[in-house]
Amino acid sequence: MQAFRETTDWGNSATPNHTYLLDGTSLVAYIKQGDIQPYYFRSPIKGFDRRGRKFVELSDNPFEPGLEAVDASVIRIEGSRGQIYTVDTQQASCTCPGFTFRGSCKHVKEHLGVEL
Repeated sequence: MQAFRETTDWGNSATPNHTYLLDGTSLVAYIKQGDIQPYYFRSPIKGFDRRGRKFVELSDNPFEPGLEAVDASVIRIEGSRGQIYTVDTQQASCTCPGFTFRGSCKHVKEHLGVEL
């Protein structure tokens, strides 16, 4: 699989350029411009059309699973079912559903040693 960042100049349009994960011509996931959290599709979208658009292939794949530093205070971690979550070490927060609903989760506990 390959990661590509869109570099299309849309002129006066406010259309954002995102980062995409492709498996051949199938779109597997994307990261919205200005975000770090990838969105994975339940099933790949076949026939992703790149005509009329410009892309650059990324050597550092931001979709790689596992623990990965995003910046000094944010890490990405793979959940138990393969989802990628973002843990903010300064805010002691996580983007997983457990933290969203309960305000605590195993990701924060494991990686920060914090009991919320």
